[in-house]
Amino acid sequence: MKKARFLIIGDQGQVGWELQRTMATLGDVIAIGRRTKSSTIDLADPDTIRKAVRGIKPDWIINAAAYTAVDKAEEEPDLAMAVNGTAPGILAEEAKAIKATLIHYSTDYVFDGKATEPYKEESPTNPLSVYGKTKLAGEKAVQAVDGRYLIFRTSWVYGFRGHSFLMTMRRLAQEREELKIVDDQYGAPTWCRHIAEATSQAVSQCVANSDLLDEKRGLYHLSSGGMTTWYGFSRSIFELMREADEKILLQDVKPIMTKEYPLPAPRPSYSVLNNAKLRHHFGVVLPDWKLVLDQVMK
Repeated sequence: MKKARFLIIGDQGQVGWELQRTMATLGDVIAIGRRTKSSTIDLADPDTIRKAVRGIKPDWIINAAAYTAVDKAEEEPDLAMAVNGTAPGILAEEAKAIKATLIHYSTDYVFDGKATEPYKEESPTNPLSVYGKTKLAGEKAVQAVDGRYLIFRTSWVYGFRGHSFLMTMRRLAQEREELKIVDDQYGAPTWCRHIAEATSQAVSQCVANSDLLDEKRGLYHLSSGGMTTWYGFSRSIFELMREADEKILLQDVKPIMTKEYPLPAPRPSYSVLNNAKLRHHFGVVLPDWKLVLDQVMK
């Protein structure tokens, strides 16, 4: 039986880094990004996208790259749209042409935060920011091609690589005596490794049964269970740092409202995702965010 070939785009990102390990048990993995020596890809440059896919000829394309600078996107809407909105459609076209399957990641920021219960996949979208609008455009571009695809919307992604909330809070706890953290935005912090592991679980089922994807292709929510605020998330991080006897300067953490910490890009005040569809179709359930954070910190 021929081994599946996986092309992972975004080799240095949080999710992309983890995917290289979780997907390795399912087939041959080729991971590339803008600075990969063997083969490079720039999602703002359609020619490099087509060249990479046609040269590697993968069975699966996993797009873990994105323009994620939420506030900077307000200043660079064209670049954000090229990477988040246009590139996924090109990847979908190239995947369809070689009969490959595309996996693409999206965000809870496609919602406006006015809901009072977890968003389902079919809930109306209404992004508030350029980032959210471009990510929604990417979803629609993939769906419009009508090939074989899985789109995973996730939320509040963190890990020990890059500029994640976890790493920022750990650094600030060692530098400052007092912090003020937003306490009126609700979501579910999701560990990047769990996103990669959940992806590999879904893919493994499809690799074992190639007809399964025709039945289960589509859009899925993929996030940790439970919910908290950025303030609640940060407090849990600091508590676990103290339990581990880490040296921190921080003495006080104060909750504030979003209006007290204005940023260029508006955020949804509530972006908790309903993951029932993922559980029903693939049997994948991520644990509660707080249990996961405890594991990650240890």
